[in-house]
Amino acid sequence: MENLYLNLLNIWMDVGLVVKTVIAILAFASLVSWIIIVRTFILGIIIRKNNKNFYLIYNEADSLKDVLEKSTSFPFSPFKQMFIEGYSELGRIKDCYKDENKRVVLLQGHFQSYGLIAIERALKKGAIDANAITDKYLSTLANIGSITPFIGIFGTVWGIIDNLRYVTSSSSTFAAVAPGIAESLVAAAFGLVVSIPAVWFYNNFSDTNLHLNSNMKGFGQQFLNVVERSLIISK
Repeated sequence: MENLYLNLLNIWMDVGLVVKTVIAILAFASLVSWIIIVRTFILGIIIRKNNKNFYLIYNEADSLKDVLEKSTSFPFSPFKQMFIEGYSELGRIKDCYKDENKRVVLLQGHFQSYGLIAIERALKKGAIDANAITDKYLSTLANIGSITPFIGIFGTVWGIIDNLRYVTSSSSTFAAVAPGIAESLVAAAFGLVVSIPAVWFYNNFSDTNLHLNSNMKGFGQQFLNVVERSLIISK
């Protein structure tokens, strides 16, 4: 391991300024990508736990108002975010009809005429807001995964050109500059080292988010069913 560190140090000292800059950029990109990976991984665990706990409360509650009161401790649950938007929109529709005695009849007439479209839009807004959190920085991770190999190749090509220029401008043989060319190839290898985990985790997180979106659609339909049943029961 000590020899490996010494070899890497020697390579770093021997390469040119441009290749050093490329390696420094790749090192920074690697740091950023791993910060995003760790952040997204931890957030995913918290979201799954929050969703599970919220769903238990949702299924066990006696009313939608009861759900609202008991779910204050799940700030990272997309289900809760959708529920808040849908419940709030339902409350705003109810507030449009001030007459307590006729409110139920008027609400039934409203939903019979217009359906549950307003609540559906509110649920979609909750899902969009939740996706803004789960998808945050994933585009950056994708860009790192797709761009860093080319940055590494640029560093390698530049290093090779620089070494070949040295051959043509002096009496040195190709064998004399071969080590320099080999050192330049480190930039391409480093680009792949940065890119591979970024691409893998991006695909993994994207699949997880697709599954989460499917679950959110199911929850939205379930919420609409609850609202519709409550209107039927009120008749």
